[in-house]
Amino acid sequence: MSALLCRKVSNVVLWLAIVTLVSAGFASPALADQHNGRKYTPPPATATIKVTVVRSTNGKAIPNAAVVFHPMKGDRDEGALELKSDEDGKVTIDVIPIGDTVRLQVIADGWQTYGEDYKVETDSKEILVKMKRPGAQYSFYGDGHGTATNTTTPKGQSTSAKPSPQTPLPQ
Repeated sequence: MSALLCRKVSNVVLWLAIVTLVSAGFASPALADQHNGRKYTPPPATATIKVTVVRSTNGKAIPNAAVVFHPMKGDRDEGALELKSDEDGKVTIDVIPIGDTVRLQVIADGWQTYGEDYKVETDSKEILVKMKRPGAQYSFYGDGHGTATNTTTPKGQSTSAKPSPQTPLPQ
């Protein structure tokens, strides 16, 4: 009977040794990473940014506007994230780290392009963008005094095919 008891005790000790070795094997990669300086650093906390794109005249939503986020590192642009506004003119993004600056650009057909820099300081930010219709265009290349000469013909009128005074006529 003592031989049977001795065999059972040796089996239990053997199983405990195997379990100890296996558990040490699973723990060793984590210990090795810590000793080699490879510590896990969690990603930075991000903010939820909600942008609403509306008309400046009546406050109605502008659907399908391109809302472009440019995360900035100092003066350097880190890329672009573009989303389209939904039928309510809304866009939500949650990947911009808190403390960063984001350059917001909104582009919609028939509207002036909007652009502004925002500092993301809290975990949520709501931005209301009021889009305006395009105004009159201007140019510094007109008569040399900062005023442009009007060379466009109003809609519905035609210009005759007269050569300009500087162009010589063919002979």
